[in-house]
Amino acid sequence: MEDPKTGVSSKDVIVTHETGVPSRIYLPKLTQQQEQLNKRFPLLLYFHGGAFCAQSPASPIYHNYVSSLVAEANVVAVSVGFRLVPEHHLPVAYDDSWGAIEWVLSHSTGHGSESWLNNYVDYNRVFMAGDSSGANISHNMAMRLARTHQEKQVLF
Repeated sequence: MEDPKTGVSSKDVIVTHETGVPSRIYLPKLTQQQEQLNKRFPLLLYFHGGAFCAQSPASPIYHNYVSSLVAEANVVAVSVGFRLVPEHHLPVAYDDSWGAIEWVLSHSTGHGSESWLNNYVDYNRVFMAGDSSGANISHNMAMRLARTHQEKQVLF
């Protein structure tokens, strides 16, 4: 769907079929020149807040916020969904978030299941952000990436 205010397109995807938790991908409005040049954009992995027990990428506050970030920063974004407490105990939010990161990175060769990630992302410019509990997840995922993907530079 396209946001009439920003021109940003978004769609929901199931990252891990075992959990069925949706994430939302955002694509900035593309100019004709960007399309012709096969422009690639930085990628933002965004983790929503909500004290691990509320909100989702589809919550209006997060949808509108990430859409405006994508429009202003001219980036592709994945707003990461994760299972919530109390129905699911921690560390499930971290596990789901790690699964989303692995899924996103599996597209870096251009052969993943999601065309927006294959065609529009510059995998040399990936960063993470979040608010509240999402900031905590973002920090923990960056630390885990630094430990497990030492061939890649992880910047804090």
